[in-house]
Amino acid sequence: MRVLPVRDDAVLVELADLDETLALVASLEADPVAGVVDVVPGARTLLVAFRPSAVSAEALARDVRSRPLDALAAREATLRRIPVRYDGEDLSAVAELLGVAADEVVRRHADAEYAVAFVGFAPGFAYLTGGDPLLDVPRRSSPRTRIPAGSVALAGTYSGVYPRESPGGWQLIGTTDLPMWDLARERPAFLEPGDRVRFDLVGTERASVSVAATATDSGENAAAKAREDDDVAGFVGLEVLKAGLQTTFQDLGRTGFTSMGVSASGALDPVSLRAADRLVGNDTTEATLEVVVGGLELRAHGPQVVAVTGAAVPLTLVRRDGSRRSAPLHTAIALDDGDELQLGMATAGVRAYLAVRGGFAEEPVLGSLATDALSAVGPAPVTAGRLLGVRPTVGAPSVMVESAPARALPRAGEETVLDVVLGPRTDWLSADAVSALTGQVWDVTPQSNRVGVRLAGTPIERERTDELPSEGCVAGALQIPPNGQPVLFLADHPLTGGYPVIGAVVADQVPLAGQLPVGSRVRFRVVGPFHEIGGPAEAADGGSDPRSDTNPEHDEPEQAGTDHR
Repeated sequence: MRVLPVRDDAVLVELADLDETLALVASLEADPVAGVVDVVPGARTLLVAFRPSAVSAEALARDVRSRPLDALAAREATLRRIPVRYDGEDLSAVAELLGVAADEVVRRHADAEYAVAFVGFAPGFAYLTGGDPLLDVPRRSSPRTRIPAGSVALAGTYSGVYPRESPGGWQLIGTTDLPMWDLARERPAFLEPGDRVRFDLVGTERASVSVAATATDSGENAAAKAREDDDVAGFVGLEVLKAGLQTTFQDLGRTGFTSMGVSASGALDPVSLRAADRLVGNDTTEATLEVVVGGLELRAHGPQVVAVTGAAVPLTLVRRDGSRRSAPLHTAIALDDGDELQLGMATAGVRAYLAVRGGFAEEPVLGSLATDALSAVGPAPVTAGRLLGVRPTVGAPSVMVESAPARALPRAGEETVLDVVLGPRTDWLSADAVSALTGQVWDVTPQSNRVGVRLAGTPIERERTDELPSEGCVAGALQIPPNGQPVLFLADHPLTGGYPVIGAVVADQVPLAGQLPVGSRVRFRVVGPFHEIGGPAEAADGGSDPRSDTNPEHDEPEQAGTDHR
């Protein structure tokens, strides 16, 4: 067992195999460690997130090392059957790789019984083990940008079914019409850890689906649809005149659904979200509108109190009589019936947060109003013409402040410094990888989104070229794909990933990373050497690794702009 750093509030426990991983999960469920907030199993690892105020990484490492891992508790397993047409476009290539006929690949795949080992990548995406040992194939060297929902695929010794259209690098051997993820079902994920699975071979015609519910629109709730048909007369709330570039509902995220492959998601800048809620007197868990860049325009129906925080967007208040004036950020704004509020384009940061007193009267999806861009879980993005109901306030506001302090946010062309904890896969990269990470300034590219900030610079090279078994990831992780250009994961990142992570931005700076605009620049500063937590090397000499050079000449870089730590 090795315990590796992931972030200042998470570690990765590396184990011998999947059985040990599942045994450790069962042990932590039966006898929890105080301060552990979540666990995400991988192929042979367990990501453990914790509260540093309650338990240290070293104490956590000592605890997990003390636990027996030789007994996996027996569980009653439900058999789930999936009808499949073996018509995948990689079937012939897989057969050629394995040196057998395509019919033999089909026979071996359909004859085996599988078990759901863990769930990740996307809601409802289950990693299936127990297949025929012959069916061991590498991921595609060039991942596809679009894989249709229902694609049955292979990667390494795993089988899986893509629950929704998404990018991916697995080998496609078939398709099914059975939805793997459906919020209309009592159990949205068709497959969950511990289930047994069999694939039933069907003809080339569409497979017969034996599940009553069919795929839904992934969270666009019935209440929102009903309001679109309502007469505006009598409505109390906010009417969307212009939706801007992208406006979604966001709160602090959803917890307790990692077993279904559902990540927390939530506001990319929770600091600004909480500030907006305090300004209007809401509980700080209340949902707000997250507005990308700007362009949102709203009209009040009935008196409303709103506040906008986060990205520096100019605000214009248009009174019902047509008069206009500027309105302040980080301050509560009273709107009378018929008043309009317009958000201009951001000059610093990229995401603004608009809260309304009482909160939005939307129906939660899996207990939250967070809209997850990767998995399409949550309310639909806000569009022009939509009527956003507001709940009435009862009694005095819970917390209300006159103004919230503005934070210095990144600007296009300026440089932001982010502190990084090295690990867990720093040693999978070249000996000069850390110097390559810290010794240059990275550009934020237009391909960035809520899943991650895509960076461009001199590539970071890998030392190990073998496949990394899928393992849990955190927001702030710096994943290094084959092209060597880092992706800085944000709130909507997949739960598990198969590319090495060189390090992660410290937890309290992840909100700042969510405010990096396209065209801004980033420099990374390592806060300490890479080492196993509580391991022999650390005890002996600090665990120094050739890749742990923190590049002291860049510890205090000459700034081209502002240090936005």
